[in-house]
Amino acid sequence: MSATTGIQWTDATFNPWTGCTKVSPGCEHCYAEHDTPARVFKILWGAGQPRRLNVDWKLPERLQRKAQRTGTRPRLFCASNADVFDNEVPDEWRARLFELIERTPLVTWQLLTKRIGNVRRAMPANVWLGATCVTQEEIERDLPKLRRSAAAVRFLSIEPQIERINLRGRLAGIHWVINGGESGPHHRAFALAWARDLRDQCAQAGVPFFFKQIGARTPRDEDIPEDLRVRQFPPGDAA
Repeated sequence: MSATTGIQWTDATFNPWTGCTKVSPGCEHCYAEHDTPARVFKILWGAGQPRRLNVDWKLPERLQRKAQRTGTRPRLFCASNADVFDNEVPDEWRARLFELIERTPLVTWQLLTKRIGNVRRAMPANVWLGATCVTQEEIERDLPKLRRSAAAVRFLSIEPQIERINLRGRLAGIHWVINGGESGPHHRAFALAWARDLRDQCAQAGVPFFFKQIGARTPRDEDIPEDLRVRQFPPGDAA
């Protein structure tokens, strides 16, 4: 976890636990599986593999105190090396996490899941709830579940996008769309035309659009075409 991050749509990352199971085509080249915590603690990905509860949970409360001092509202991406709604995570870990979320109301918590169907509770007001969908099939299956979820801000992450996606007529109740290609040595093909199409679909629907990165081994901001340098946030974002 880090008080700084290279993820452009957040301010910091926090991992209450580490470990997961691949459940989506987007998981094929999962960076977290080979990230430092997984390597150091020899955490294996997969069904039946134990998740590791992390010891240091202090960052969110530090951000809360900073927000009180400065009048800012930091965005905190929770579980970049896991999935909050993984059904192999003990319920008591999740309960502890939501108690922490409620104790830090000045922090905007960004919860992004590939298991939106596992969300069974209303989200606190300081939570942005997102679903990752990287294919049209996942859009058809999971976008209605996201739309029905009880969260003040609902967002869609189409990263890594691996095919053309149609959102026309489907964005009611969605407040934000993040898009990007895959990174890493085995990154899959990503067409800028797909991103431009999503940008235009969001503009037509009045939904903020955030283009994160092109597909490349090591994506660089300077390689993003000028017309795709669009990094909008949901209305009322005070970070």
